[in-house]
Amino acid sequence: MEISQLIGYILAVFVGMILGMLGSGGSILSVPILVYVMGIEPTLATAYSLFVIGTTSLVGGIHKAKQKLVDFYKVGLFGIPAVISVFVTRKLIVPKIPEIIVESEGFILSKSILIMVVFAFVMIFASVRMIKPLTENNVTENEKLNYIKIALLGICIGLISGFVGAGGGFLIVPTLLIFAKTPMKMAIGTSLLIVAAQSLIGFTGDIMSDQIIDWKLLEYFTLASIVGIFIGNFISKKVADEKLKTGFGWFVLAMGIYIIIRELFLS
Repeated sequence: MEISQLIGYILAVFVGMILGMLGSGGSILSVPILVYVMGIEPTLATAYSLFVIGTTSLVGGIHKAKQKLVDFYKVGLFGIPAVISVFVTRKLIVPKIPEIIVESEGFILSKSILIMVVFAFVMIFASVRMIKPLTENNVTENEKLNYIKIALLGICIGLISGFVGAGGGFLIVPTLLIFAKTPMKMAIGTSLLIVAAQSLIGFTGDIMSDQIIDWKLLEYFTLASIVGIFIGNFISKKVADEKLKTGFGWFVLAMGIYIIIRELFLS
């Protein structure tokens, strides 16, 4: 085993820890780890990330469900549009993007660079959402959810998640809090099952597109991430959610800026 792979597997534990602590954010780390540490081509790395985050989130979601911290009605309401959207994106949209998008004197915008830059901007957006305090909104008896808005948001998040290979939990949790009026702990558990569904079904789009998958690498990375999610669950009981979210938000912001500089100015 190469040293870069060993480091990648160790970092995969951290990916799971973030998911266990926050219910989101794991994919923000998994794609850069797969690309920059393990040397996986960005398009393939986004596919791997969907499998890793999907499987890890499923384990975490089942654990939360046993604690009665999953709203299954909202899993269906939000998750079904997101699942359809992410599958269509992985199956039909991503494979159609040309390898060289723009080429001019001294500048080439490739598919790989585009994916990483878009991913970096999503990271920066997500970091702002993490750094900014989120308020919990509980539904009153006379208050109705805006089902159309929630479904449309599911489609949009599925599109973004499918393109950049992210589970989308960093967008799903705020959406559940703000638009679906879900308490924080319930939002985290609900998000994990939505992420699991859309990520794993999105990954099937890559299998059907004849992607060559290194299953051994993927299995080891996923197992390490699953170990991490149980560690993250334990830590979350000891540390305030808001402190974890804010600290990780600043880290994600720095990573997003680094990726933009690396891809656009150092490559």
